[in-house]
Amino acid sequence: MENDENNGQKGQLTIPILQSEVQRMTPDGIEMGVMENGMPYLSQRGLVKMAGIARTSFQNLTNDWQSAKMIGVGHDINKLLLDAGYEEDELYVEINTDGKPMYAYTEPVCLAILEYYAFDAKKRSEVAQNSFRLLSKAGFRVFVYGHTGYKPDHTQLDSWKHFHDRIDLVSKEVPSGYFCVFREIAGMIVSLIRHDIIVNDKIIPDISVGQHWGKFWRTNDLDSKYGERINYKHNYPDYYPQSKSNPQPAKAYPDEALALFRRWFEETYLVSKFPTYMLNKVKAKALPKDNAEYLIDIFKQDKLEKKTTPIDPQLKTALGFNPKDN
Repeated sequence: MENDENNGQKGQLTIPILQSEVQRMTPDGIEMGVMENGMPYLSQRGLVKMAGIARTSFQNLTNDWQSAKMIGVGHDINKLLLDAGYEEDELYVEINTDGKPMYAYTEPVCLAILEYYAFDAKKRSEVAQNSFRLLSKAGFRVFVYGHTGYKPDHTQLDSWKHFHDRIDLVSKEVPSGYFCVFREIAGMIVSLIRHDIIVNDKIIPDISVGQHWGKFWRTNDLDSKYGERINYKHNYPDYYPQSKSNPQPAKAYPDEALALFRRWFEETYLVSKFPTYMLNKVKAKALPKDNAEYLIDIFKQDKLEKKTTPIDPQLKTALGFNPKDN
């Protein structure tokens, strides 16, 4: 699979790694924290301590989960995870803590690990039994929030919920070999949330991006160069007003045009279209003016710092670039 130099694998959803909002260690050495989206977690060190198991054996399990979940201990733990609705490819979420990468284990994984070693393992762990009973009684979120002193910003948590619920609905609908606008601008939406912009049924930037990109595509007859766009089913969460007309008509684009889209998004949309979108939200009273101006400045500065290469030749061609005008 080809790599785009700045954006990871071709056609793949790229979301900036989440930050740890707070991290603490209890007096008895259990390391835990809360991600910026309000999701509580245990570190690998914290989880194995609560389970009363050797860290080396757990590392083997988690590092090769795709194979490990098919047999033995991994198979039994995976059954508990599936019963809890957990179907992710990995047991952990990679996050940043003080600028350093680490693995975070969320509630369903922690409870499944503890339950297995407490009641199902050949050699049951009394430590895991006590931990499982403690978390079952107190609640995982309450337990971690209490020990870390985390007080959630419910407005921001709602934005994360809106974002992740849409990701879940869209992720499996786009056919292989194609990309969609919503998944590709996930990084921008994450940035909005990180800067305390409320993302909800009134702030949906992918609609704006999709409209401008669609116009750009048609104007430059990119079907003839990259292949035709296709339709896919785009659904909104049921608490969105837009869900009443699900599935929404949406376009997916050939992966061959992904590099062009990313350059267009950075050098055209964010520069000349995004400010208008934000100011229109101010006029509609969906966004305070100070917030909009602040975000526009942030994105402009970000683009200035990143702009180290000349405009992409494909973008020049598509835009009808004239060297005499440069």
